[in-house]
Amino acid sequence: MRRIDLSKVQAANPHTIRDINRQIVLNYVREREPISRATIARETSLQRSTISEIVEVLTGEGLVEEIGEGESTGGRRPTLLRLRTVGAIAIGVNITPTLTTVASSDLAGVVLRKEAFPTDPQPEVTFGRIIEIVRKFSHQSAIEGIGVSIPGLVDPTSGNVIFVPYFKWRELPIAETISQATGLPVTIDNDANAVALAELWFGRPEVRNARDFIFVLVADGIGTGIIFDGQVYRGERGAAGEFGHMIVGSNAPVPCSCGNDDCWEAFASERSALARYSRLSGTGSAPDFATLVERTLAGEQNAKTALTETARYIGIGISNLIVGFSPEAVIVGGAITRAWPLIESALTEKIERSVRRGLPSARILRSTLNGDPTLMGALSLVLTSKFAGAAAA
Repeated sequence: MRRIDLSKVQAANPHTIRDINRQIVLNYVREREPISRATIARETSLQRSTISEIVEVLTGEGLVEEIGEGESTGGRRPTLLRLRTVGAIAIGVNITPTLTTVASSDLAGVVLRKEAFPTDPQPEVTFGRIIEIVRKFSHQSAIEGIGVSIPGLVDPTSGNVIFVPYFKWRELPIAETISQATGLPVTIDNDANAVALAELWFGRPEVRNARDFIFVLVADGIGTGIIFDGQVYRGERGAAGEFGHMIVGSNAPVPCSCGNDDCWEAFASERSALARYSRLSGTGSAPDFATLVERTLAGEQNAKTALTETARYIGIGISNLIVGFSPEAVIVGGAITRAWPLIESALTEKIERSVRRGLPSARILRSTLNGDPTLMGALSLVLTSKFAGAAAA
């Protein structure tokens, strides 16, 4: 039972109840479309008149539209509803150590425009390019906000970057900088938190219906997003989930972004897989990670060995998360999941051995998001506010 925080509590009032009912109706349309008012009323036990009033408001806000009549079940044919997805409503900015992607999407998260450029270590250069593209995308579009995902520590409340180890960015007011330049509200979050949020709202039912899961993002580093009771757990100043820095061994193939050689990230990241491949092939260099995955799928033994060893270390870290948190599921995302049939057994072997007999394990799933998960995470920082609302935030 959740303890009430008396310093933050707000008593329920008619507006609160109305907001909750509004979100219920909107999410029924989002997840069950096409759907009729009568079906929503029957499944929610809300009055038909209440449903009609809410739908009228949602239609006026441009969130829902009527699309014609459905099949009759004995009376008048019902009018069907669906999300109104005409035009761009959100912009997502996904900053990675190598590439920054800016995209606009409709209400359903379908990407409409996208542009990418190499991330510059100088923040003013990268932010300036972001602002330029945002202005271009938002021209003559009803953009309601910008979501920014960042591979490092951020404070979502203040909108500031606390620390991005790849660039040594510290205490940068990124949300304020972009918002002042574009006139749009900006929400920022750690990239793994953002992808976990996207899985919660836009993933397939096997993930979306889980109330407690952990998302493990395998990229240049390792990030984890924690979902507890249907919401992201961020901790103090957004610092929760830094499990990439938990100690899992020693003398890793590459140093962690923090400089140590014993962190999970140093054993289980894309960089570690590339280092293993370089050592096995004896070339002294390695391709980019996408090429390594392609070589693995083509059957190259050194590539497969490097990737499966990396997957084994991913499994070691996940086993610790399962023992500590007992989530319903653990979701793995990143380019490595393209080789899922080849790495799944190496990844799950350690998990199956480490979870004690009689204790619950967790489903291990690859990301269910279409396209680029981290970009979808950035867009979700804006889109979910339309579906969650103030009452559920």
